[in-house]
Amino acid sequence: MFDPKKFYTCYSNSLQVKILHIHCCSFAKRKPNESMKFIVIFFFGGFLGLFIGLSLPTFSTTKLNLPSSLLPSIDLSCIRGSNAWSFVKNDDSASSENHNPSKIWVPTNPRGSERLPPGIVNAQSDFFLRRLWGLPSEDLTSKPKYLVTFTVGYQQKNNIDAAVKKFSKDFTILLFHYDGRTTEWDEFEWSKRAIHVSAHKQTKWWYAKRFLHPDIVASYEYIFMWDEDLGVENFNAEEYLKLVKKHGLEISQPALEPQKGLIWNMTKRRNDSEVHKEAQEKPGKCKYPLLPPCAAFVEIMAPVFSRDAWRCVWHMIQNEFVHGWGLDFAFRKCVEPAHEKIGVVDAQWIVHQGIPSLGDQGEAQTGKPAWRAVKERCGMEWRMFQGRLTNAEKGYYKSKGIDFSNLLVHN
Repeated sequence: MFDPKKFYTCYSNSLQVKILHIHCCSFAKRKPNESMKFIVIFFFGGFLGLFIGLSLPTFSTTKLNLPSSLLPSIDLSCIRGSNAWSFVKNDDSASSENHNPSKIWVPTNPRGSERLPPGIVNAQSDFFLRRLWGLPSEDLTSKPKYLVTFTVGYQQKNNIDAAVKKFSKDFTILLFHYDGRTTEWDEFEWSKRAIHVSAHKQTKWWYAKRFLHPDIVASYEYIFMWDEDLGVENFNAEEYLKLVKKHGLEISQPALEPQKGLIWNMTKRRNDSEVHKEAQEKPGKCKYPLLPPCAAFVEIMAPVFSRDAWRCVWHMIQNEFVHGWGLDFAFRKCVEPAHEKIGVVDAQWIVHQGIPSLGDQGEAQTGKPAWRAVKERCGMEWRMFQGRLTNAEKGYYKSKGIDFSNLLVHN
């Protein structure tokens, strides 16, 4: 729509500029009385143009026919900004939502839903199973408050069966199947109320990026993302969450029973505490005591995230990186202060059995066994992730004009 008020105002302003140019050039040559006369005429013409512009109603540009010789002398930017000529071309589709009150346009809606009235927008979902009959409001007798996921192969069915039984009906059970075998799990009664997602030879971080979007899991207070090779004899999920809430942990994991092959002291179980948030490592491993792996650190085998922490972590997962190596050193980016909100629960512990099932899903490469090719991919992803994260932070600080030489170490 073209607004004549703006048009005439801009046109009069354009004329004023030309008049001002003419008279300023000859101002010195004129007598004082003549100069005053021109000044009065100048301002009178400006007010007259403004009055005419305000007195006319708004009408459609399709009814406006202007000679082309007139258009170049008008400052059209007053009317439509950078799209000054669009009113002549009768092209106002780009901003019709903003100017036509009969069409719905809500910029605060989620991206892509701006044309919908807010009352119908439902931006979140869940994994609650529903009936095919009856009233939707009567589908759920209770709503699970937590989500636990396992990435599994059928060979580990007994291990997963034992683990699932440690989680009450307050948990939604979600199995990601990397071997394509799903129906066989129906031998377990709990499997009938679980969610099963299957894709051959994929990892839990591949699944997480595609099926655990924060708006999908927003109904759950905590999200457990666990491997399949965890011994849970000394673990109780409800008691675990009590300690997590008590100690204010946003990202956590159960402590690991000390055994051969344990890599980090931070995740090793302690007998004298409920929770610990810091650890001593071997010399040279922890230059900064409040940074990983001596603090603000849990491993990727059995992490537990609060709803808010997961919303941040999900966005940090790189779409093409499937192993997740390096994420555990970067979890701290998503909570503040990280050394207080990331910790290990000693009073509820697990055993990492170290079953190399994932390596068996790889393929031999140029004489290397399958497990070796998988491990090399893990290391490569870690290095690439570290490089991306560092470059992203440098780019951010540089764009803000901030000296980042010391910031990247501590942030």
